[in-house]
Amino acid sequence: MITEEAVLQALRTVQDAAAGKDIVSLGLVQGMTIQDGNVSFTLQFTTQPALAKAQIHSQAKKVVAGVPGVSNVQVAMGGQAQAAGRPAPAEPPKEDLIPEVKHTIAVSSGKGGVGKSTVAVNLALALHETGARVGLVDVDVYGPDIPLMMGARGKPGMFENRIIPVESYGIKLISIGFFVAPGEAIVWRGPMIHSAVQQFLRDVLWGELDYLVFDMPPGTGDAQLSLSQVIPLGGVVMVTTPQDVALLDVRKALAMFKKLNVPILGVVENMSDFACPHCGGRTPIFGEGGGNKIAAEVGVPLLVQIPIDPETRKGGDEGQPILIRRPDSPQAAAFRKLAAAVADRVSTFSVLKLPSIS
Repeated sequence: MITEEAVLQALRTVQDAAAGKDIVSLGLVQGMTIQDGNVSFTLQFTTQPALAKAQIHSQAKKVVAGVPGVSNVQVAMGGQAQAAGRPAPAEPPKEDLIPEVKHTIAVSSGKGGVGKSTVAVNLALALHETGARVGLVDVDVYGPDIPLMMGARGKPGMFENRIIPVESYGIKLISIGFFVAPGEAIVWRGPMIHSAVQQFLRDVLWGELDYLVFDMPPGTGDAQLSLSQVIPLGGVVMVTTPQDVALLDVRKALAMFKKLNVPILGVVENMSDFACPHCGGRTPIFGEGGGNKIAAEVGVPLLVQIPIDPETRKGGDEGQPILIRRPDSPQAAAFRKLAAAVADRVSTFSVLKLPSIS
């Protein structure tokens, strides 16, 4: 039989590092219920930063799951006074949050499944190949795949209360995926995401960078709006596939960024076609002409068309992006072309200017 004391005893091993006490002693654990093998409770947070909340939430769920007899753990996060959908007003973003960064680039998409994160990873690597100093921020909090795709096995360090980013293939990385257990669902609303991204900017020791690339969440919801307002974006690269359903969502995303006065650097048509490895014939599996069509509608360039290659997928799964796995492939060449086009485009726009809704 599971007892409340057994659960609390497990939770006493979870520390709030800033307070130097366990979360039970601090009174963060509230509203516990135990029924059969199901345990649920609320972590009633106060002033903890977003990343600290994520770590405590992940650790609390893990230790309770290890209590004998527990089959399911539900941990709610309380103590957030802001209304859903509204950014936290206490600390407005400032233009000097990342003064060492020359250019900021968002990689976004209207929908998931179009290869946005693959584009973000390989764009960062292609920019680094030119000799640039590059960082990559995974702000796709609902699907933080960058650590896996970049083969990043370590954890961020700390120095004088600031976060040291993980480095992989010469790219400095930060992701919410470094702070939660693998496979754990992150159920955050706009204010928490807003706070976490501010920490990624303010509290990470980026050093001097030529480019900081942001892998954005797909879509046009509350999270995307909040992120677009807190990140000082120099421009956005929009990723799509050729088919009509992807183009419908891209139009919405482009309209959102235009409303936020974020420069549109251009469109990337991913999965443009497939080259048969036997006969060399090309097949447009997802249709053709979609990238050109949406770019012409919006009046921005089609930056590149990237063909499908199973090695790109394998490389992402195994932590070897295609620029590393097959540097001489047509896909790697396409990403180098993209990097050159993005570098040229972003240099023409004023950078580190916070967007505002017009």
